[in-house]
Parts: sequence; C-alpha cells; structure tokens
Amino acid sequence: MRELMNRAIAELLKPYLPPDGVTASFEIMGLDSQLIADGTYFAVTEDDEIVGCGGWSRRATLFGGDHTAGRNAALLDPKTEPARVRAMYTDPAHVRRGIGRMVLDACEKAARTEGFSSVELAATLAGEPLYIACGYRPIEPFTSRTSAGVDVPLIRMGKRL
Repeated sequence: MRELMNRAIAELLKPYLPPDGVTASFEIMGLDSQLIADGTYFAVTEDDEIVGCGGWSRRATLFGGDHTAGRNAALLDPKTEPARVRAMYTDPAHVRRGIGRMVLDACEKAARTEGFSSVELAATLAGEPLYIACGYRPIEPFTSRTSAGVDVPLIRMGKRL
C-alpha cells in the first residue's frame, strides 16, 4: 500500500501543486496504521494488485499518516461528531474507473452502521472533484505547514449520511 500511496502522491498532485508542494505532501500524507488496527481500512484489488485504498475513522485525527505531527487518537462521539474519511489513494494507472467512489461508499456505509450521521475529510486539490461529485461540500480551506516551511493546501469537506 505504501508504494501505491507514494505513486498517487507523486503523480496525481503534479497538476495542482508546484514540485516543492508535491514533495512536501509526503510529510503530511501516507499510511495510517491506526485505521488498519481499527479494521476501518479498505483496499480494492485487481489481479492481486492493490489499485485503490482508503478508510474511515472514529478517531479525531482529520488527516495524515503515521509520521504526521498533530495526530489525535481520541474517539469521536457518533451522536455529536462526524466520522473521518481518511487516507484515500488510487493508483495513477487506475484513476477515473470508480475505485475512489467504491472505497468512499464503503467508508460511508460502515460509518453509518456505527451510528455516525455525518463525515468529514481533508481533501487534496486533486481529490476535491471526486468528493464534490459524491455529495461532499467544502467547509473551509486550510494549509498544513511542513517542517521545511512549505504550505500544502487542503480543503476540509463534509457530508450528511
């Protein structure tokens, strides 16, 4: 999965960010093993190869991988707080085939089953069109500043389930 994530970050962000922004994105994105441990991470395979992945979380962290600063493993209250959609990646060779939508649908269904009535996520500029097409609405744009001082633009988005 790490290889797929690295390919997706390196290739799919190129049209939206300058080279230093793409490089900086590796610091704030990547594998979140908490999702795997929680059993809330999904993978789509084709011919025994992972071509897409993503998950949802009942924890407070909005985005980032294991190495990202500012993570918060506190459990969310499904009665008052939105679940999080996290770590969505599609292999660049497999985009525009419904893989992201398939993973997103699985995340939303699982969160709804656990009592959540809404979800939020931090979208990259490359991911925003998919989320809008799936009914998400922008809440606020923000940036994540890396240790090198590069600001990576993101958009907090949400959806009622």
